Amino acid sequence: MNKEAISDKQGISLIVLFIIGSSSIAVSGLDAKKDVWLAIIMAMLLAMFILLIYARLQFIYPNKDLFEIIEICFGKFIGKGMIILYTCFFLDLTANVLRNYGEFINIVSFHNTPLVIPMLCIIILCAYAIKQGIEILGRWGSFFIIIPIVSLLIVVSLLISKMHINNILPVLNNGIKPVFRGAFGVFCFPFTQILPFTVAFSTFKTKRSPYIVYMLGLFIGGIVIFVTSLTDILVIGINDASSLYFATYTAVSRIDIGNILQRVEALSAIIFILGGFVKISIYLLSTCKGISKIFECTDYRLIVIPISLLVINLSYLSFDSSMQYYEFDADIFSYYIFPFQVILPIIILIVAEIKKKYNCIKV
Repeated sequence: MNKEAISDKQGISLIVLFIIGSSSIAVSGLDAKKDVWLAIIMAMLLAMFILLIYARLQFIYPNKDLFEIIEICFGKFIGKGMIILYTCFFLDLTANVLRNYGEFINIVSFHNTPLVIPMLCIIILCAYAIKQGIEILGRWGSFFIIIPIVSLLIVVSLLISKMHINNILPVLNNGIKPVFRGAFGVFCFPFTQILPFTVAFSTFKTKRSPYIVYMLGLFIGGIVIFVTSLTDILVIGINDASSLYFATYTAVSRIDIGNILQRVEALSAIIFILGGFVKISIYLLSTCKGISKIFECTDYRLIVIPISLLVINLSYLSFDSSMQYYEFDADIFSYYIFPFQVILPIIILIVAEIKKKYNCIKV
């Protein structure tokens, strides 16, 4: 069986885990203040159009990944340059997500453990997973997707008594501009971040599968982000949510039922680890495929280990401190990833549609 093929269920599961990964410990769209929930809805609607672009590209060119589509649309010379750009981007994002994982484990659980240790553990697992192929990762995702869904239901149920509706009122108290800023942040991270799936998912079961997988993945993942962020604001308020690195983790830690049921925040950590595993794996897979395409390697699996070692070094050396890392994520990250996730895919689709129309006329 072709290990690069993936079912709709597996694809949706991986996208949901990818979306909720980093967002399971922090509130998305904090620029919107109390109107975070409104910003998330707006971001989901905007992201639908971009994900339709991703799906359309793979509908026009079935059984092709993003790098192959770029080469078809732009030719060898320009296409190679764009592939190099995207590969560097995916490499940097792999290191960025890995650093986020390492910082969380280091701050929350293992204060005296060197930062590189948790990063090394997760990258070894991710390298092993992608060497097995995307189908194996998809099977894993479809099995474990139930954990975050059930965990979310449990956590929200236990936090209902600690929610305060005044934490989200009055609506639009600061005007609409903060909502737009918050929506832009959520739109870029995490919704349109699923771009590397256009590399990972080169083969679907049916031609229309990209539309089903991307749309359903966005919808389910978006609902989880919406419920999680709204719960955080209702429980701890916007001021605490804005000042904490891991607001969701803090909100869940407030669950205490009769001094018997405590330390439920472990559920939040588990969701983050599962999502982080998927996110790093997909970015690492995309990076390896890009490098293989650039150097015309026959099998991307041959370079997984050396690229994983490069990612660890890049992740560790990119930032001098945790504060510098989180400042970059808060102030620059959305603007950095926007051109790669939105502008370039639109350009690629325009060229793809022109070539498709030209070929039809020629025939």
